[in-house]
Amino acid sequence: MTVRGLSKRFGGAVIYQDFDLDIPRGELISVFGPNGCGKSTLINMIAGLIPMDAGRVLFDGQTIDEITFGYVFQNYREAMFPWMRAFDNIEYPLKLRRVPRAERRARVERLVEHLGVKIDLNRYPYQLSGGQQQLISIMRALVVEPEILFLDEPFSALDYEMTLFMREQLQRIFAETRTTTVLVSHDLEEAVYLADRILLLSRGPARVADFPVYAAPRPRTDETLSEASFVRMKAHCLEIFQREVRRT
Repeated sequence: MTVRGLSKRFGGAVIYQDFDLDIPRGELISVFGPNGCGKSTLINMIAGLIPMDAGRVLFDGQTIDEITFGYVFQNYREAMFPWMRAFDNIEYPLKLRRVPRAERRARVERLVEHLGVKIDLNRYPYQLSGGQQQLISIMRALVVEPEILFLDEPFSALDYEMTLFMREQLQRIFAETRTTTVLVSHDLEEAVYLADRILLLSRGPARVADFPVYAAPRPRTDETLSEASFVRMKAHCLEIFQREVRRT
């Protein structure tokens, strides 16, 4: 994915100005930076959810309208259709694409089997835990077999136990699908732990403060958090973050 000349302002605030970025295929990228620097705005513009003032985003030479992408929102409660069973929520994007009913069912069932999901998909969202609802949201984004997956702080509304569970689930999903994934996070430990690369943004107008590679083997576990390579990478990212926070 290539971003060139991206610009965006809200009122008098310049969020991005001539911003460039390259994201390689098949990697999980975490986006981290100071509060209000435009992390969510970036993926929302890339995904076409909000307009950019200037610039161009291409995916192997194609526009967002020419590819298939998935998007997982922060608030799973608002993102789920409460009157639909979990199964119907997952298949909904296929229904919008007028995929025949038998094929929709088959694709959902293949995804469930592939990921080893044990949730009762005949239940309604209110009958599921927060982590289960967010897992359904991720599956809904994956059922279209996206070329790129966007996640906007997907665990921030979950308690700590569910956050740990969902980090593990996202790792497994990524390992199974190798879908190019862009994850916005407000948690530095999470951003480093999950990522192949960490996109560190500056204060606005946002620029790339650093884009380090974290090449620890997967699956990553609790032991990863105490490994020297993780501690070094987290310390490096924290140093960059604190430098940008202090910048006026």
